[in-house]
Amino acid sequence: MKKLDEFIPYGRQCIDEEDIQAVVDVLRSPFLTTGPKIAEFEKSIADYVGAKYAVAFSNGTAALHGACYAAGIGEGDEVITSPITFAASANCVRYMNGTVIFADIDEKTYNIDVNEIEKLITPRTKAIIPVDFTGQPADMDPIMELAKKHQLIVIEDGAHSLGATYKGRKVGKLADMTMFSFHPVKPVTTAEGGVIVTDNEEYYKKMLRFRGHGIEQTAYALEQGNWYYEMTDLGYNYRMTDVQAALGISQMEKLDTFIGIRQELANFYNEQFVTDKEFTVPYQLPNTLSGWHLYSIKLPEYVDRKKVFELLREANIGVHVHYIPVYWHPYYAKLGYQKGLCPKAEKWYEQALTLPLHTNLLPVDVIKISKIIKENIYE
Repeated sequence: MKKLDEFIPYGRQCIDEEDIQAVVDVLRSPFLTTGPKIAEFEKSIADYVGAKYAVAFSNGTAALHGACYAAGIGEGDEVITSPITFAASANCVRYMNGTVIFADIDEKTYNIDVNEIEKLITPRTKAIIPVDFTGQPADMDPIMELAKKHQLIVIEDGAHSLGATYKGRKVGKLADMTMFSFHPVKPVTTAEGGVIVTDNEEYYKKMLRFRGHGIEQTAYALEQGNWYYEMTDLGYNYRMTDVQAALGISQMEKLDTFIGIRQELANFYNEQFVTDKEFTVPYQLPNTLSGWHLYSIKLPEYVDRKKVFELLREANIGVHVHYIPVYWHPYYAKLGYQKGLCPKAEKWYEQALTLPLHTNLLPVDVIKISKIIKENIYE
């Protein structure tokens, strides 16, 4: 197999001199951790998606944990989510001693299937965590209608979908709470970081308290003096730093440009594969615009995916697989989850292959990668 000159990762950050200068400016300022840049970054996110509130966290997993805390999830509560996601989408429920219920996916979008969700709702169901896999929004209108019918809270895992739209609305305006991640492979980065956006003031205040050790300025504390504070709950140290926030503010100014590049590259991939019926290119839900965090194709059933993966890695193409069904992991197996629980999700996993997609990738790279795959995939 032909080997590319340089290794091309499936995802990576895009940092320019403006980003670097923004970080340097904070390093020279009096604030490195919880300073004014946090609120500025939160406002930039909230304004972009049209939400009233945003709470920044140290990472996306911490943000999901905070959302589950705000939702009041506890022991005995069931939360329905997708198995085709990173483990954090389920782990956040376990952190609150809740029970994770996995609903199978839609065979076209690979997102959670609302019909499967409905089958799993019980009197113990407290919330739904739909995941915007690869950046494509889940089909949120029927999910929200179902949640309203059963009085459930919806926490949208938008780790992949900042900048995406659903029926003309930004992701971040669709659910009760929405999480965005800023890991380096995401559309914009703060190195590590996450945020929850919401229009609910109660959730907002709970998450502020939760990320800062459970400490708040109560009325009694204000009476004692400016130096006094009270820990009213067992919170966590999940705060973002000003250094991270400064990078995020700078990155947010380029988000729409980044999304446009990703869309263009995805279109290039589609053009390379659409004439070859052996490959299944990503399906897009009508009236949605993906954030294109990932570009994943489905291989034919008769292809040895492991062999293909290894051959492409040897060719310096950083392919990946997203995702191993969460309940396959040993931790969840020990809790009693078994293979076969979500057949469509498991079938997707067996055939899925993620190709490089990031803003440093060039159209010519897409053409080269696609050509190598098509010429050698069946060897």
